[in-house]
Amino acid sequence: MQKTLLAAVSVLSLALAVGASAQNKPDPNLDKFPAGPEKQLLVDACTQCHTLARVAFGNYNSDGWHNAMNMMMNAGAPLSPQQADQLTNYLIKNFPEKPIPPFKQVDGPVKVSIKEWVLPTAGSRPHDPLAAPDGSLWYTGHMGSLIGRLDPKTGKITEYKTKTPVSGPHGLTMDKDGNVWYTGNFKGHIGKLDVKTGQMTEYRTGAARDPHTPLFDKNGILWFTAQNSNMVGRLDPKTGAVKLAVSPTENSAPYAMVFDSKGKLWFSEWQAPKLATVDAETMEIKEYLLPNAGTRPRRIAIDQNDVIWISDYSRGYLGMYDTKTGATKEWPSPGGPRSQPYGITVLNGIVWYNEGSIKPNGLVRFDPKTEKFQTFPVLPSGGGTIRNMMPTADGKGLVLAESGVNRVGIATIQ
Repeated sequence: MQKTLLAAVSVLSLALAVGASAQNKPDPNLDKFPAGPEKQLLVDACTQCHTLARVAFGNYNSDGWHNAMNMMMNAGAPLSPQQADQLTNYLIKNFPEKPIPPFKQVDGPVKVSIKEWVLPTAGSRPHDPLAAPDGSLWYTGHMGSLIGRLDPKTGKITEYKTKTPVSGPHGLTMDKDGNVWYTGNFKGHIGKLDVKTGQMTEYRTGAARDPHTPLFDKNGILWFTAQNSNMVGRLDPKTGAVKLAVSPTENSAPYAMVFDSKGKLWFSEWQAPKLATVDAETMEIKEYLLPNAGTRPRRIAIDQNDVIWISDYSRGYLGMYDTKTGATKEWPSPGGPRSQPYGITVLNGIVWYNEGSIKPNGLVRFDPKTEKFQTFPVLPSGGGTIRNMMPTADGKGLVLAESGVNRVGIATIQ
């Protein structure tokens, strides 16, 4: 359901800079939109940031179109509330939801229950979750330009607006002092939230104009990927100094990151069938080719044996890469080739991930020892694509950010 919006938002940081020139070119999808005043509203408001293909090939139900419109309004779409309602009703009428792959039930040995919380800012698009040591759940409001904190015990949600508006907070991590760091994906900076004072500090990332995923190493250096800039970078929080390295493969889209047990940084190249490492001192990047040319490794996770687990988004597979031996293996995801595996993590030796393009969204459990899957259609709201997940601090569940339905959740494993 959220496939097209994902594509639209992923290029927003670039489109904001080039949108004006794009408006001078005729859009080949214009004829797909029925005549009426809403058509001109659509052209005037939407093509400032993306082409009409993002709308014409969208796949939403009524709630999805409302959520998508709220996201675009948060990103600065020049519409009044009345115009936004008018345009939303037009899209609901003329672009109904298309069939998508159904959830496939696979029984197994465990039970999962999920509790969800609706977020205060409509269309905030929670992107990445973060499980804090105190049991709280932090999240990035990608389109709401905010950082949020949920106290699961009370249900209280606190939101912190970013210093720079429409900055597109994307990835999320925490330093040893409990401060929350995020990537300003639309505005080319790394942000730090002092959780004690609420103060925001920003660090510019230079040529890495769209920082994506952040991760601290054991020395307190913050590493980050920059997808559309095709870079990996490092930020020294003490000095603000940034060093960048360009991926050897053009347009490879560095994406997710993990550290192995020796402290080596690995990252996925989302638009190439490759994993890669980067040297902490020289910034030299070394790439590792995966067996299938069609593989597109989106998120990755690493287990206690330094095996990297891969959500192969394009092919509907779960893959593994042994960093010690170079051995690889893959398994078809239960939902099939169009299931779009996405957010992934490892908890107590078990691989968990989300199939983002099935209905309803659910979780997938994979036991590497038995090589058996189990699936859970347990998302009360239906899902909305879980773009990232991680274990809770107590190791009893997973924190989830469900961007397409404006919710965060905690999955408790029984």
